[in-house]
Amino acid sequence: MAFHSVFLVFLAGLAFFSEAAPPVSVSGLRIRFLTALLCTVTYLSYNVKILPSYLKDSADSKHPLFIKILDSVRGSPAPNVPVKLYKEAADGSWELLNSKQTNDNGELHELTTKEQFVTGIYKIELDTASYWKKLGLNPFHHHADVVFTANDAGYRHYSIAVLFSPFSYSTTAVVSEPVE
Repeated sequence: MAFHSVFLVFLAGLAFFSEAAPPVSVSGLRIRFLTALLCTVTYLSYNVKILPSYLKDSADSKHPLFIKILDSVRGSPAPNVPVKLYKEAADGSWELLNSKQTNDNGELHELTTKEQFVTGIYKIELDTASYWKKLGLNPFHHHADVVFTANDAGYRHYSIAVLFSPFSYSTTAVVSEPVE
């Protein structure tokens, strides 16, 4: 029963985005498909509470931020993507907190700790250009930024998924309820 509901939501999203403009190429179809898929995941995260395992809350309470990067060209996780985490300072500038790379599964768990991740505005910068250039592609974006407010109402766990290609990127986030 749950599969049928999810499938219907996906088809509705695909139909909605297909009605906006007829596709002119295979890449146009791919973009509409990925957009419908992202809408489905977003719908599930807010309404059905059925999430892929990489978007569920982590049991690791020391690391409140989890990042998963997916390569939409190859249809696989994106390994070795350089990621930087910044926190906005009082003067509006960005202070670098940490810099790491995704693992072979396109995941990054240890970018910050619970003690470091205090209330504020954060920016995650993904070095997409170096990733695509290693694959022999010339990307449009040199980096993709995700800017968000964290911990505005108690400790939470943030799971951020990024789906990207050489010419586009999309993100979705799952934020847990406050934890004591």
